[in-house]
Amino acid sequence: MQHVSKRFGTVLANDDASISVDRGEILALLGENGSGKSTLVNMLAGIYVPDSGSIYIDGRQRRLWSPEDAIAAGVGMVHQHFKLIPVMNAWENISLGEKPQAKHFFSNPFIEKKRINKKITALEERFSLSVNHNKKIYDMSVSEKQTVEILKMLYRGAAALILDEPTAVLAPQEIKQLFSMLKNMKQEGCAIIIITHKLNEVMEISDRVTVMRKGRNIATVNTAETNPRELSGMMVGQSLSLEIKREPPLPKTEPIMKIKGLTHLGEEGKPLLENLSLDLHSGEILGVAGIAGSGQKELCEIITGLRKANSGEITFNGKNITGFSPGQIKSLGISMSFVPEDRLNMGLAGGMSIASNVLLRSYKQKPGIFVDHAFGNSLAEKIVERYGISTPSTKHIVRKLSGGNIQKVLLGREIDLDPKVLITAYPVRGLDIGSSHFIYDLLNEQKKKGVGVLFIGEDLDVLMELCDRLIVLNEGKIMGTVDPEKVSKEDIGLLMLGETTL
Repeated sequence: MQHVSKRFGTVLANDDASISVDRGEILALLGENGSGKSTLVNMLAGIYVPDSGSIYIDGRQRRLWSPEDAIAAGVGMVHQHFKLIPVMNAWENISLGEKPQAKHFFSNPFIEKKRINKKITALEERFSLSVNHNKKIYDMSVSEKQTVEILKMLYRGAAALILDEPTAVLAPQEIKQLFSMLKNMKQEGCAIIIITHKLNEVMEISDRVTVMRKGRNIATVNTAETNPRELSGMMVGQSLSLEIKREPPLPKTEPIMKIKGLTHLGEEGKPLLENLSLDLHSGEILGVAGIAGSGQKELCEIITGLRKANSGEITFNGKNITGFSPGQIKSLGISMSFVPEDRLNMGLAGGMSIASNVLLRSYKQKPGIFVDHAFGNSLAEKIVERYGISTPSTKHIVRKLSGGNIQKVLLGREIDLDPKVLITAYPVRGLDIGSSHFIYDLLNEQKKKGVGVLFIGEDLDVLMELCDRLIVLNEGKIMGTVDPEKVSKEDIGLLMLGETTL
C-alpha cells in the first residue's frame, strides 16, 4: 500500500500511509486507538476504498471495491468479532457463498459435501490446522471458531491474511496453538498482517513491525532489532513505562460483598453459572479470568441486578440484595458502580452527548420537574478535566469519540458516584497502551480509597500484575482462587480450559 489516504468527513483517518508485507512474512501493525490501523487494513480487505494512493498485490496495481474483490486478489481478513453463522457447522461456514461445481442444473448435495470436505482436509494438512467439520459453530470454543475463520479465508484462496486482535479472548495454550498455525502458514508462503496491542506477542510472532500514529506510518523496524519500550515510545511519541503497579491491599476486614452458591440457568436449562461463591474485600482488586463465555457477563449482571439468579445469595455489607433490581439496590443506600464490556450499547447512549450520559446516572441528585442540564454540564466538565478526556465540548456526541475517550467517560461517570464496589468488565478491551495504563492507575486509586474492585479481564499478564487475588472460571464454575504471585500463567491457562485444579 503506497501513499494511501482516507477521510471520513472532517476526520483524516489515514494520511499518506504506506505499508508492505512479503510472502512468508508476519508483519505486526501497532498504534494507539485512532492511529488509523483498522482503516488501513479495511481498505486492503476491500471494506473501504482509499481516497488516494495505490494498492499493489504481487506487483500488480489493484482497485479493491469490495471484500469480494479482495478475496479474488488473494487477501482475506479475520475480524476480531467473527463473521460466522452459529446454527451452521464448520464446513458449511467455510464454503458459504461458493457456487456448486456440478455443470448440470441440479447438483448432488452429497457429492458437493464430499468435495468440500476433501478440499478442507487438504488445507488442514497443508497448514497444520484442525477442526471438526460437522461441529456446529455455537458448540465451538473461541479458538475453534477462529480456526474456522482462518480456514474460510484459505478455502477462498487467500494468500495474504489480516488478523485483527486475534488473541484478545484466548487462553495461553490457545495462543500458542494459534501462533503455531501462523508459523506454518508463513512457511507455506502466506503473507500475514497481525494487529495487536500486546507487545510481548509482537516480539514473539512477527518478523517486522510497522508503527502508526495519527494516520501515518511512523516507522517499520525488524522485530529482532527493537524492544517493547522502543515500540511503545514510537506509538505515543514519548517514552512510556510498561510497568503495571500493584498497590498493596488494605488490611483484610469482613468482606464488603459475599456471594454464596450462585446458580443461573440459560434458556435451554444449561447452567451458565453453577454453585459459584466468592468474597470481595474493601481495598482489593479481585480478578476474574476465563475464556470468553465462561459466565463473566452473567456474574456481573446478576450482582448489579440486571439479571436474576435461579439460586444463591448475594450480600452487601450484610444486606441481602439477591434478586433486587438496580433501583432497589440503590434505594438501600448501596453504592455500586458497573462498567460493562459493551461500553457503547450498554454502558453509554452513543447518540447522546457526554453531559447527557453523565446525567443518566446523576439526575436524581438535583430532583425537580425538569432535568437540570446546567448541573449535568458542570458535572461533565469536571469529569472531562479530571480524566483528561479529549473532546471539543461536553455536548459532543459520545460515539464520535475514540475508544479510549469513550471508556474514560464511562469510568469517570461511574467513579464520580463514589462507589464502595466497582465492577469492571474488560475495561481496557481494544484500548492502546497509554489508555490502558491510565485505567490501571484509576483502578489502583480506587483500591487505595478502600473500594472493592471486581476486575474481569482477558489479558492474563495484566490480571497477574494488577490483581491481588484471581478466581478462574470455566463454564460457569470456579476452578480455583489463586495468588497471582504464586502461580504460573500456564497453570492459570489450564484452569481456564477446565483441565485441573491447583
